Amino acid sequence: MASVSPRFAICLTACNGTKWLTEQLNSILEQIGGAVTVFVSVDQSTDGTENYFDLRAEMDKRIVLLPHGCQFGGAARNFFRILRDVDFSDFDYVGFADQDDIWLPNKLSRAHEVLLSTGADAYSSNVTAFWPDGREVLIEKSQGQVRWDFLFEAAGPGCTYVMSNRLACAIQDVLKNRRDEAQGVGLHDWFVYAFARANGYRWVIDDYAGMLYRQHENNQVGVNSGIRAFAHRARKVLSGWGLAQSALIARLVGLNDDPFVMRWSDGRTVGLLWLALHAVQCRRRLRDKLVFALSCVALCFARKRIR
Repeated sequence: MASVSPRFAICLTACNGTKWLTEQLNSILEQIGGAVTVFVSVDQSTDGTENYFDLRAEMDKRIVLLPHGCQFGGAARNFFRILRDVDFSDFDYVGFADQDDIWLPNKLSRAHEVLLSTGADAYSSNVTAFWPDGREVLIEKSQGQVRWDFLFEAAGPGCTYVMSNRLACAIQDVLKNRRDEAQGVGLHDWFVYAFARANGYRWVIDDYAGMLYRQHENNQVGVNSGIRAFAHRARKVLSGWGLAQSALIARLVGLNDDPFVMRWSDGRTVGLLWLALHAVQCRRRLRDKLVFALSCVALCFARKRIR
């Protein structure tokens, strides 16, 4: 049971982030309605990010810096490192944070209230994207969940995730026991959402936007808008990366032998066409359902050309 003043373990990964870290970190430490501890893992950086956290951790015991000097090569492996190595037994909730966003003061207390009122094990939400020129756009992720969306998309930006200790420890067990295989996962937030949904944990997606989601040229994953983002997604689809990730995640979360997964996981044309016909159960947003169906068909033709 969550304590009266909930205790949050926030997993923050960083790489060359000194430009934004103070604003991000302060917005986490100034959260109302709970006690926050920030566990930090720094990917090898060239801008002094390691030194920045060395100094902040000395000044504030709420910041716990994991040994640095490692090169993870991406946010997913870095987050998985924290999830494997940190003891979460003293915390009610575990959440994720990027290095460059701004959290509203009630972000975590809102998640706590929603989780208590719904009895869910995990929470995510909409975000407000913002750009250097001052533009702000609401990024809506709270469309209704469908049967298989978790095998093909995340619940939203991982920096909105807050999960129960029970769920976090279950994920930790998988990452420890299947460490090598999990290293192939490209998006930690997708995997976490898939594990929860596949294993009977209830997930709620809030229509509230509790954070400002910074957009800049160094984002590893942003809001996926514009021509460049579309071209990038198209290349990933036609290369088969997305389908391979779906199949890998299905194995890791225990659905490898599920009849639905077996229909398409080998990547054959008949399976992809079948998947296209079931797109309505694979993505949440209406537009994404259509794009998903077309992508499955396009992948069929792309593979025929390669052969």
